[in-house]
Amino acid sequence: MTGREKKEYNDLFFVCSLIEHIGRKTENHRNVVVNAIGKKKLQHIYDLADIYHSENIDKISDELIEDFHIEKGIFDNVADGKYSIPTHWDIGKVYKRLIVDICNKQDKEPIETLIEVYNSWLSRKIEDFNSSLYYESPDYLYESYIKGEVL
Repeated sequence: MTGREKKEYNDLFFVCSLIEHIGRKTENHRNVVVNAIGKKKLQHIYDLADIYHSENIDKISDELIEDFHIEKGIFDNVADGKYSIPTHWDIGKVYKRLIVDICNKQDKEPIETLIEVYNSWLSRKIEDFNSSLYYESPDYLYESYIKGEVL
């Protein structure tokens, strides 16, 4: 472990932040981005996140958008936001914490869990920047995810 958290957690944080960044640029729900990139490439990005992290995130996202033909969507939660909008790094941290909790408590693999979480009902709730769900504690998000509804 270097720094304040495990390298794997920081790598996951980068991948989640990148997904959020691409979703905002392409105006897509985040599961659209995740599914377009696919498990194999997501695993590759995760495995090399420390290298990708030193690159410009706009450059990386533009390359992924082009390589995986991620078309412009109609979901612009940033423009629709009525209040202060969290950064892509803020939302990356929300997803990272949830995925880490699920992996640790259920003995699951990070990328498989990432795909599962982004394709879940909870992802749509986190994407709603007019709600306060993304501000909730990691424990609350985990318990809501397990229960299948906002508690």
